[in-house]
Formats: sequence, structure tokens, C-alpha cells
Amino acid sequence: MAEKKVVTQISTPKLQREGGGFLVRKVIGGIIPSCDPFLMLDHIGPVDNKPGESVGAPDHPHRGFETVTYVIDGGIKHKDSEGNKGNLKEGWVQWMTAGRGIVHAEMPTDEIMENGGRMEGFQLWTNLPAKHKMIAPRYQEMKPEEMASVENEENKYTVKIISGTVNGVSSKINTLVPITFLDIHLQPGGQFTHDIPPGFNSIAYVWRGSGVLGSMPAHMGQVGLLSEKGTAFTMKATDQDCHILLIAGEIINEPIVKYGPFVMNTQAEIDQAVADYQAGLLGSIPGKEERLQQTEIALARQRESGTWT
Repeated sequence: MAEKKVVTQISTPKLQREGGGFLVRKVIGGIIPSCDPFLMLDHIGPVDNKPGESVGAPDHPHRGFETVTYVIDGGIKHKDSEGNKGNLKEGWVQWMTAGRGIVHAEMPTDEIMENGGRMEGFQLWTNLPAKHKMIAPRYQEMKPEEMASVENEENKYTVKIISGTVNGVSSKINTLVPITFLDIHLQPGGQFTHDIPPGFNSIAYVWRGSGVLGSMPAHMGQVGLLSEKGTAFTMKATDQDCHILLIAGEIINEPIVKYGPFVMNTQAEIDQAVADYQAGLLGSIPGKEERLQQTEIALARQRESGTWT
């Protein structure tokens, strides 16, 4: 019988403003300072915006890691310097490998800007080992109907597999570091157990409802940091639905030097990344000034209406 993995601590990240005006809970990179190979996990929203008030993240660079965006509600319009573009809608996943460098923009969809609406989602930053930091950028996208999932009526759970494998069912997303990223829905009284390989760091984050992580109760907005020992981790729902992200990744255990959107192994590599960006070597996207202006106008409207606090 597999040894149980337990929660070593339950933490509650505060809701705060981030970047250009996003309301986020900083799960990793905040209340949990580090969790190799993960650099950041932000829970964005939920927030309801009026027409013209939704903010985005205008043109910005990345090098040396991957960004994973998972949309729960609303929509994001993506463009990047590699020529990729599209609208991420409810339930969509975008897995972008920045590698040697990319510039991208993440803006509200035209529909959200025109009509307003709710925005909620997650962004995960996952590190790359030195051997992969300067690979060519790569873009993977997954619609809800393409997402692998498993369901168990007896144990009252449904698991969406963003990356990794559950009960022999695997995601189509290809990762450069072994990573498990699951969105678990437990109905009242439901229970789900997943085996996490040795040598992985892992967290469980309740993003809606409440339940039990291992043996510790947790509610919406709380995260459990899992023990290094053990492999089998069990999550339960009590008297209400519970939605949990289970995220686990193989430890890279290499030096990390960070400077904003660049994550490398040495300061010299960071200096080179800044120089390359300033020289335009990471590329650009037409329409930069328009996106900056749209964001400034949205923030001004939030302040005028009292949405910004």
C-alpha cells in the first residue's frame, strides 16, 4: 500500500492588485515563496467588470521558463512575436514555452470589453532546466473538448487533466519537465486519491467550495503544501462541491536568478536577456501602443466607477 502524502501547512493568500490592475491571489511566489519547479501560481479574480473596464497584460517579454494560462470564466486575446494569436475562452488552456525569448500580449477579448463580464483563471509559471532555457519558443493550446478527463460516479469526482496522467488517461500537452496539473471537482461526499511520484514538489489549492486536503480542512482561497514523503494524496468534499487544483512537478534543483519576466541560472544570463530584449531580438507585435492605451483607459474607468480599490 502506498505511503500517504500529507499537508504540512494550510495558507491563505491575500487578494491583491498585481501588474496592470489584476485582482489576484498569489499562491506560489507569494504565500508559498518557492516550490521548485514552479515559480508562480496566480489565481486571477473572480472579478466582475463593467463594459470597458477589463484590463489585460500588454506587450511584455519572457525568457527561460513556461507560462500556463487556464481560463475559468471570461476570455483572453493572445498575440505573440512568433505569430501565434487567438482567443482563449472558458475552459481553454494555453501552454507557452518562452525558451530563448518571446514577447506576448494577453488582453481581454472584444466581447468582454464591449459587454463586460466575469473574469477568473490561473496563470502558472514553471521553470526550465538549463539545458532547455534557450530552446525555440513553443505554443500549445487546448480547448475544453480536447482536454482529457476521468470521472467516477461512485466516488463522485471528475478530474480535468491539464497535464500528466490519471488512471491511465493522459493529457495531450507535452511538457519539458514532468508536471501534473489537475482540476478536480468533488461532489458532496466525493473523494479522489492521486499518486504523486517521489522527487516531486506539490500543492493542492481550493479555488471554489470547501473540503479536506489530506486530513486538513480547507476552503476557497486556501492552499495546502504537501509533504516530501509519501506518494498517495487524498482529497475529500464534505457537504458541498469542492474544486481543487493539484499541481506537482519534478524538482530541477538548479540555481535560479530572476529579473521580472526573465528566469535564468546566472546573473550574466539575465544581463544578456535584458540586452537582447532592448535590442529587439525577442521580437515585437504590431499594435503595441493601442494595447497600452486600451489598458490605461480601462484602469481610468475602474477608478471613476469605484471598481478600483
